[in-house]
Amino acid sequence: MIVWIFFAVIVILIIAAKSIKIVRPWQKGLIERLGKYRRTAGSGLTTIVPFIESIKITDMREQVVDVPPQAVITKDNVAVEVDAVIYHEITDPVKVNYNVVDFLVATTKLAQTNLRNVIGDMSLDESLTSRETINAKLRDILDLATDKWGTKITRVEIQRIEPPSDVTDAMHKQMKAERERRAMIATADGQREAAIKIAEGDKQSK
Repeated sequence: MIVWIFFAVIVILIIAAKSIKIVRPWQKGLIERLGKYRRTAGSGLTTIVPFIESIKITDMREQVVDVPPQAVITKDNVAVEVDAVIYHEITDPVKVNYNVVDFLVATTKLAQTNLRNVIGDMSLDESLTSRETINAKLRDILDLATDKWGTKITRVEIQRIEPPSDVTDAMHKQMKAERERRAMIATADGQREAAIKIAEGDKQSK
């Protein structure tokens, strides 16, 4: 008799453990019955029917999607390597779980495609000096495209735009030459000013 009571208590505890779920304040719980969505649970304790229902937890906090480096061709046919990060918040846990097979994969591919399009419309110089413009364009494009997936793109940040090493070396040489040119102009201007002051001093002393 005692064994049966002990066994019954164990079964009850197992069923209770499978029935009671905790949803954190920053989460939403999607209750599925036999694999089909039934309802959304907010934060706190929620109950499900064991073995028939299951719960899928969705984090509603801002999250980061890392866009892997990829080669992009600029308008002036220079291949640059670009990577970025995307910040997003889920606004509708039902849409993000059921309107797209894998949100992270879909968003990454969408970002890579639009990175190629946006930077492909720019020259190398424009792409290197217009990160804020690129970030803003990508954010607007991705936010519009992912709205049907129940998420909001809060910001996009280009991490790196790297030209080939030969182009980088040429740019460094050009920058060095420009600095030297400006230094020579500054020196010449200084010498001219000094000569003028000396001439004016000689004129006043006569």
